[in-house]
Amino acid sequence: MEAKMRKVQLDEHNIKESQRLAGPTSSSEQRPSNQRKPSMPMIPPFMTSAPGKVIVFGEHSVVHGKAAMAAAISLRSYMLVTTLSKSKRTISILFPDIGLDHTWHMDSLPWETFKHPDKKKLYFDMVSSLDPDLVQAMQPHITPISRNLPLETRKIHQAAAFSFLYLFLSLGSETNPGCIYTLRSTLPIGAGLGSSASVSVCTSAALLLQIRALSGPQPDQPIEESRLQIERINRWAFVGELCIHGNPSGVDNTVASGGKAVIFRRADHGQPPSVKLLRQFPQLPLLLIDTKQPRSTATEVAKVGALNKAQPEISKFIFEAIDKITESAMGIVGSDDFDEDDLQSIRPLGELFNINHGLLAALGVSHPKLERIRELTDISGVGWTKLTGAGGGGCTITLMKPGVDPESLKSLEKTLNKEGFERHETVLGGDGVGVLYPAILKNGADDEGGEEIDQEKFLNAQGRAGVESLVGVGMHEKREGWKFWH
Repeated sequence: MEAKMRKVQLDEHNIKESQRLAGPTSSSEQRPSNQRKPSMPMIPPFMTSAPGKVIVFGEHSVVHGKAAMAAAISLRSYMLVTTLSKSKRTISILFPDIGLDHTWHMDSLPWETFKHPDKKKLYFDMVSSLDPDLVQAMQPHITPISRNLPLETRKIHQAAAFSFLYLFLSLGSETNPGCIYTLRSTLPIGAGLGSSASVSVCTSAALLLQIRALSGPQPDQPIEESRLQIERINRWAFVGELCIHGNPSGVDNTVASGGKAVIFRRADHGQPPSVKLLRQFPQLPLLLIDTKQPRSTATEVAKVGALNKAQPEISKFIFEAIDKITESAMGIVGSDDFDEDDLQSIRPLGELFNINHGLLAALGVSHPKLERIRELTDISGVGWTKLTGAGGGGCTITLMKPGVDPESLKSLEKTLNKEGFERHETVLGGDGVGVLYPAILKNGADDEGGEEIDQEKFLNAQGRAGVESLVGVGMHEKREGWKFWH
């Protein structure tokens, strides 16, 4: 581990010179031949971050051609990028939350294959499938990873490494400096909360920043320019999802990139879903509770498919009712009169939570643990609860009532902990991808320079609470230093 705990010492001049990000059109490949390439100062440590997501309305009916609503949550992934000295020609990925620690020697990677004129992609390209030749060239660099670990752990490690390396080789070059990419997350993994997409967005943004293919984010950045940067990040994050899932919908990475919420519909399973961004989606307090009950999305989808085959008329009625719920929710949150701080304003949205859950239970995708959580939250009176995602276990989301009694919340927390459930207070509809450049936060410090987030501090942060305390973007208030594209 000591080999990974390297600190990069930067002098004040290099930090000052590197703080300003170059515009999107700067690229060494585009530099006129008669212009001398200036020496590049070492990039200071910087961070990227992206949120997870929940399905708010429309689970399962979306599989049958109806609309669903997904929204960002304030549980996030955080990537720290540490540039090494010129003499260190290695690329390391350090993902301690899943136990992944691997290093490649830069000069041994298959650059020749990736930079071939027929294969090389530019940062603004749209990539909709993986290139088999590139995948094949990567295999010798993936198969040795975690070879001696159990099969399931090895699969997770190799999938994460494959996704990272495909993006790194596609966007980088052999002249890139050596780096360590360290990832921490406050997102539960494997709970249907879009954790892989969150990581893919962090990776995409970090690599695009390193090749100076992004501008901003800045407070005065024109909206269209800002959205172009988000789309650029989103496109390459989708490639990362292709590496992990094979045939992703693209919804998770879209929410992780842009934040807020989306309405998506897939009428034809042979085509990508249509996605409508809800940029004015309000930020709503949410209680996310993990049942810790393992579930299989494929099993739950198949269960609903079997019911649809056995009871087509009734199933059709339920799918259409869920579709109406999604449509009604859009109308509520999009209304000029909607006030998230007013109980009477938010109550109709909460009622849709209850109705949607009831319909999902009718489809057979609830679970005794999900129902127990609903019972506990109903008794406490803190809000309205439904399952989110495939069901059969996984998580619930509770839309919190304004002005919840702190004692009721504390009592609920005590009961949830006693019964083995894991709760997370979060916010629905928050920001998408963010950047901390350089990795310096004020954190209430009196000194003018603030607190530098180095690798040692980042790795030593204890659990999700420690990561949130050290570098979290904040739930209700944006933390000074973090910047976001809108």
